[in-house]
Amino acid sequence: MAKKQDGGVIILSATEEDILTVIWGHAQGVYGLDILNRINKANKETNRREIGVGSLYPALKRMEQQGLVTARWGEEALGEESGGARRRYYAISADGEQALTATQQYRQQLSLSPIFVNT
Repeated sequence: MAKKQDGGVIILSATEEDILTVIWGHAQGVYGLDILNRINKANKETNRREIGVGSLYPALKRMEQQGLVTARWGEEALGEESGGARRRYYAISADGEQALTATQQYRQQLSLSPIFVNT
């Protein structure tokens, strides 16, 4: 769950960071199952643990409530693939962009930090 620290910096969980990274740059939004598939494809290719719908959808709901993503229902009705349900599309909000950018800057700072080894 994203946490807001003093100074207004939002700290993202690994799953939240993955979700925001997937939907970054997709103004029309990305539907939930596509987000899940993209994350799990990357996780599989890098020997990381895959996530399930039981992790994804609660995270998306929390992120929407926190203002990190926006969501809208698609107009189209789908076929057998989803039981005919409409898709819900998620897009990154301004707050989500800010949180993801801050996280990326933090990771960049980590990579620039000198490493001290006790000998």
